Amino acid sequence: SILKNLESDDAIAILENVEEKDKNAILSLLPPKDRFALLEGLSYPEDSAARIMQREFTAIPSNWLVGQTIDYLRENKDLPEEFLEIYIVDENFKPVGTVPSSKVLRTPRESKMSSIMEESPFLVPVDMDREEVGHLFENYNLNSACVVDKNDKLVGMITSDDVLTVLKEEAEEDALRLAGVGDEEITDGVITKTKRRFNWLLLNLFTAFLATYCISLFGATIEQMVVLAFLMPIVASMGGNAGMQTLAVTVRTLATNDLTKNNFTQNILKEFNIGILNGIIFALISALIVQLWFQDSQLSLIISISMVLTMIVAGLFGILVPVTLKKMNIDPAIASSVFVTTITDVIGFVSFLGVGAYFL
Repeated sequence: SILKNLESDDAIAILENVEEKDKNAILSLLPPKDRFALLEGLSYPEDSAARIMQREFTAIPSNWLVGQTIDYLRENKDLPEEFLEIYIVDENFKPVGTVPSSKVLRTPRESKMSSIMEESPFLVPVDMDREEVGHLFENYNLNSACVVDKNDKLVGMITSDDVLTVLKEEAEEDALRLAGVGDEEITDGVITKTKRRFNWLLLNLFTAFLATYCISLFGATIEQMVVLAFLMPIVASMGGNAGMQTLAVTVRTLATNDLTKNNFTQNILKEFNIGILNGIIFALISALIVQLWFQDSQLSLIISISMVLTMIVAGLFGILVPVTLKKMNIDPAIASSVFVTTITDVIGFVSFLGVGAYFL
């Protein structure tokens, strides 16, 4: 009875989290009409627009008068309790326009609905990815959108509150994927969680050995000036943080399709300039601290040069790595962080020790 009183999208959201045997038992208690609607909704892919659409909407023919529409809204008991827009459809039930419900109340009864409608409504295919739907609402500031089947027949609508939930969930998923735990659920067992984390931890182990190997190449340099070993993590850490900042922004812009071929070069140059500016600023700060600490101008120069180089490379690879992975059809939100961290660590160590070897 609870599901019967809910809007279809909310009912489907609840059923998605119910075990199959319980789901069938619940559906069997519903009237045939409601049961069919929910089963149809559950038959679509989990991330599709059909899963978040409401099947309760208000649609009227384009040749109706405002007076007819008002009478219909008053007399029809099957309409949604609340709605902001009325959809205008043609003889094939294809949406041709929308009319805000408030506009109907302010228009003379003898006016045609087609004369007050806003044409060219946004049509969302039932199989469109729900994240794409979210970006559509963001880019065009929509309150609602029509959902249509393969024949462009109106089958439902999506509202802004549904989209806000989707965008929040997608943002949380991206954050978890960057940490390598994107598919985990709180109900997963210990073995399941261990398996899901294993691959990325194993890859991280090998990349850590790679960074260590790079350090070993400069063993003689470290022996000549042991203090380099104390300062080395500073440069690598700054590069890693700078790279992850750029990576987080890039992954988000790729997800929202804001990063395109047209502005890719512009964004590369922007990250290059950001790397230079941040590199110079933190090089000066680091040099001052090192000078006050060790009273060694040569050491201050070494950390300054390596800091600038590392910050530039970190910014560039923070954008290049996720873009490259996406072109290879690999989810950049999942795989980028390991590669960016490794690259910035290696570059940080090599630049710092390399500059140190040059001056020594």
